[in-house]
Amino acid sequence: MGDADPRSIIRNTPMSTFQWVAVMICIGLNALDGFDILAITFAAPGISKAWALGPGALGVVISAGLFGMAAGSLFIAPVADRIGRRPVILMCLLAMTFGMLLSATARNVYVLAAWRIATGLGIGGMLASINAMVAEYANEQRRDLCVSLMAVGYPIGGVLGGSAAVWLLQRYDWQAVFVYGGAVSAVFLLAVWRYLPESIEFLAVKHGPHGLANINAILLRMGQRAATSVPALSTQPAHHVLDIFNSVLLPRTLIVCSAYFLFITTCYYALGWIPPLVVALGFSASDAASVSVWASLGGIIGGITLGYVARYLSLKYLGIAVMSATAVMLVMFGRTHGDLPVLKGVAFVLGLFLFASAVCLYAVLARVYPTQLRASGTGLAIGLGRIGGMLGPTLGGWLMEAGVSRPHIAAIMALGSACAAVVLMQLRTSLLAAPDR
Repeated sequence: MGDADPRSIIRNTPMSTFQWVAVMICIGLNALDGFDILAITFAAPGISKAWALGPGALGVVISAGLFGMAAGSLFIAPVADRIGRRPVILMCLLAMTFGMLLSATARNVYVLAAWRIATGLGIGGMLASINAMVAEYANEQRRDLCVSLMAVGYPIGGVLGGSAAVWLLQRYDWQAVFVYGGAVSAVFLLAVWRYLPESIEFLAVKHGPHGLANINAILLRMGQRAATSVPALSTQPAHHVLDIFNSVLLPRTLIVCSAYFLFITTCYYALGWIPPLVVALGFSASDAASVSVWASLGGIIGGITLGYVARYLSLKYLGIAVMSATAVMLVMFGRTHGDLPVLKGVAFVLGLFLFASAVCLYAVLARVYPTQLRASGTGLAIGLGRIGGMLGPTLGGWLMEAGVSRPHIAAIMALGSACAAVVLMQLRTSLLAAPDR
């Protein structure tokens, strides 16, 4: 019987409530990423004022967390292909919880940067794991949609966390933003421990027939029938991030990593500098946070829309279109001045295309790598992308200190997304047709 294999059961049967709960938890975990990355931008005006920081120093502080994320994606995420997605997610949540809480205790730039790096390590290691977890808990019909919904968690975190930050900054100092983030991370740590078991697809690939009892216990919780066997693999699973550079995977690895790197350079310039730029135009810190919230609202709509239309259109050509549109909208945002409602409107459309682009890239990553390399490949792309993320805010700060005008800076930073669209053109469409090869 074809559905004797648990992987076939997952892929070919309707998703149960249990599976949707697993997806929802991963959406919430990505929302933590969205809030945490934006937390430093929400707090940035208060930090800058309290410590008399210039744009260059502030850019370094913003980039510190991205450095930790890059390291976590490169060195922690591959561990999920060896020991499992769930234990890595739990360890990373611990790092995020303590990193956020201890960031609130910082008294200078160096200590804050250190705790931001620690928080970033947790986020970077977790992101690749939840991307793999969602792809492996979804059935074949809903896989792209579920991965897209997971990615939409980022702007959801921006909206909910940003709204909380607006309220907190109106009543407390910048430290309250990090205390809030740490408390929410602790709640998700408990939720993962209770409600998110290991990926069945990982157990099948890692343990083969020996993992059947554990797999059937999870299938029972999902309301699915038990599997009768787990086919043994003809080859051993790969366990090292460098295995994604073999002769078969190297071309796609170069393409997706380059595209992600270029796009994230643009993405994190936009996300990192929207609040400080709005403050520089004469608005309050809470007004600046509200503009970021509008960008995140646009991102939610853009991400969900892309996840739906990806069932009918090519991921490759969707990605090219939305990344090109992101570049255009960033240029427009750079030329928008002085009127808060107009700033919010332009930020909304920018966020729509920005997060649609990110969602598309996550879906591409879930497709181009097989199960035994999915976390490693995704971690490498995200890790290299975070290096681009560090470059974006830092380069933006340097250009400002050099006296380059705001419209010209926006045009320069928009090139990353435009070039990413060009790189994605090189990816063979056939690679996105099936989840495993």
